[in-house]
Amino acid sequence: MTNPKTAGNNGITTIKSANSVTQSIDQLEREIHKRNMNVFARVNHAAGAQKIGTELRPTELLIFGSPQGGTPLMECSQSIGLDLPLKALAWEDGNGVVWMSFNDLAYLAERHGISECAKVEKLNNVLREMITASTAKAN
Repeated sequence: MTNPKTAGNNGITTIKSANSVTQSIDQLEREIHKRNMNVFARVNHAAGAQKIGTELRPTELLIFGSPQGGTPLMECSQSIGLDLPLKALAWEDGNGVVWMSFNDLAYLAERHGISECAKVEKLNNVLREMITASTAKAN
């Protein structure tokens, strides 16, 4: 069930997940490790909200990347380091549907004036493949 929708022109792509928030992030972690990339942090926003006595629907953020992917982009423009490492957010909406959102690399490249950078398209395809795999029905 991958029907990507891009929110306006803000560069956020959102794909429906067939899994829970936690399963989606777990699967994304496996995809990241398969590609010898690094997971830098996993943030459970709902758990954070509980610490202050507030309830938030399941929401988890994964921060990940690799020097092999990020460095070529930063060689094109160091300012893209503001948007690296990559991030993916799995979240449950008010109807119980789980979504995975991420920043489209082509949008980030345009934002930083490096749309012609050689690695953008390849890296964007890898990112989309990983997100698609993480939102497919868990085995």
